[in-house]
Amino acid sequence: MQEKPVIIAVCGKGGVGKTSISALMVRMLSEDPSRKILAIDADPAVGLSFPLGITVKKTVDDIRNDLIRRLKNGEESNKDELIKSLDYELFSALEERENLAFLAIGRPEGDGCYCQVNALLKDIIRGIAGNFDYVIIDGEAGVEQISRRVMEMVTHLLLVSDASLKGRTIVETIKQVAREKCAINRSGLIFNKMRNQEEIDAVQAKTKLFTCGAILENDMIRNFDREGRSFFDLHDNDTITQLNTAIKTLLSSA
Repeated sequence: MQEKPVIIAVCGKGGVGKTSISALMVRMLSEDPSRKILAIDADPAVGLSFPLGITVKKTVDDIRNDLIRRLKNGEESNKDELIKSLDYELFSALEERENLAFLAIGRPEGDGCYCQVNALLKDIIRGIAGNFDYVIIDGEAGVEQISRRVMEMVTHLLLVSDASLKGRTIVETIKQVAREKCAINRSGLIFNKMRNQEEIDAVQAKTKLFTCGAILENDMIRNFDREGRSFFDLHDNDTITQLNTAIKTLLSSA
């Protein structure tokens, strides 16, 4: 029997660098060609595609909205047809490159959504995830998403905060909600965009969460992010080394 994949959700307030850290983690894990990696962009802005150098043609919510339209028009008559349609459409939405696959969730669910469709989508995404060794989920800002949709599958929670009180408060809230909603094996906090070691020491002293690393702000990563360039083209540097060490610490129980 295939072992359960390691599913890592990257969460925190907006602007702390979740997407950059998600992309760099995907880059690190995909360096081993024997690993199969699935990157899921759960942020409606679909920002993870840029640092991964991937063009998004279709999102999960595009599929969902199209299927709801078809159901309203009477084009799908039974559950078996519904499952086959969703299964095919989701696999066609996967963007694949060597040992990496990418899936964008897209816009958040709106009013009048079909619970049956949403439940089936979640089950099929869970089934797709079972084909991979590692699944990285770049979550939207805040705490709401941790209690719904793909986040229920999470085994490892990577919290990201900057030095601000707001950032630290949000990750503590996310950890509390996740403890109730998800079957998490391990969680860890990364402090990102730090100015110096003095600031790192100061913020680490203000949290009781397990801290697996702290990352100094890096101009090269900022430039790549600003220009929408693929992080796979980044040269190795101290910041990437620090992040890789932090991720290995988080995954030490995987």
